[in-house]
Amino acid sequence: MNKRQKFFSEKHYENFLREYDELIEFFKINKFKSDSALEEASQRAKYFQTLSLDKLLATYTAGENIESLIPLLEELVEKYEIRQKALAEYQGVPNISPLAIDDWPNQYEEAVQVISLCVLLHRTDLLPRFVKLIDEAGYAGDDTLYEDLLKKVLPHRHDVDQWYHDVYTPLIQAVYSDSKEEASKLLKKYCQQWYPAFKQAPWHDTHLQGESGTYVGYWAFEAGAIAFLYGIDDSKIDHMVYPKALVEYARNYKGDIGSQINRIVAGEPCSKTGYWFTPAQANSRRHFQQGEIMPSFSDSKWGDTIWYWSGEK
Repeated sequence: MNKRQKFFSEKHYENFLREYDELIEFFKINKFKSDSALEEASQRAKYFQTLSLDKLLATYTAGENIESLIPLLEELVEKYEIRQKALAEYQGVPNISPLAIDDWPNQYEEAVQVISLCVLLHRTDLLPRFVKLIDEAGYAGDDTLYEDLLKKVLPHRHDVDQWYHDVYTPLIQAVYSDSKEEASKLLKKYCQQWYPAFKQAPWHDTHLQGESGTYVGYWAFEAGAIAFLYGIDDSKIDHMVYPKALVEYARNYKGDIGSQINRIVAGEPCSKTGYWFTPAQANSRRHFQQGEIMPSFSDSKWGDTIWYWSGEK
């Protein structure tokens, strides 16, 4: 077991997987305490979505192969869709968001974690499904980090200069810094401030519960996604919450044509007609025809120009 955080042990992981299976079986025949069928369905959907997220986090923390996260992410997005539908029926609000990202920092963090996982695992095809659940509740165009994570890989996003939670200020500043060195320092500062900022989150300090506790890992996936999307040097970032292995995977990915996403170095021919983006230039998302030579930006402060697939629309 090549664990990615020191608080997670092999026994811890074994306990989680065993309890996960037991809970799945238990709730096949047992119901949640509730006053109505709609309330029970909403509670059930929320519980299994949280359990699905915990499994993905535990899998990454335990050091499993990065590719093993992909089906877990697919399942997780589906669980959010089920949660939103059940909550909407229970509350009688069709476009209600499954996460109140403006009111609760930990729920906002959960949202940007999922978005960042879609980006870093090169499953941008899942993003429209997840983001729709939040956008349709009225959150589109309200928060800088939310939009900055999306606008390089999805069309028609927003430029906005406001955000919900102060904890994200250094990370946002890193995106807009004119200095490569300063951007790296701000990224590091964000990682250092991340865990203390979430002391009210239900998962905070769960590593103190021991191997039978609910700790599954502490990860600022959004820091990795921003570093990847905006070409920020993270070579000096060694903080526990920074998902370095996942960022390396994202940067080195060379997936099959037409599967998830592709990576092309400037000067090489475009491998597939569609939209591509590069961290080497702001607002770089543009359309290329197959065979067209991918351009380079020699004046970029981020170094080599590498293009990443961003969809057909």
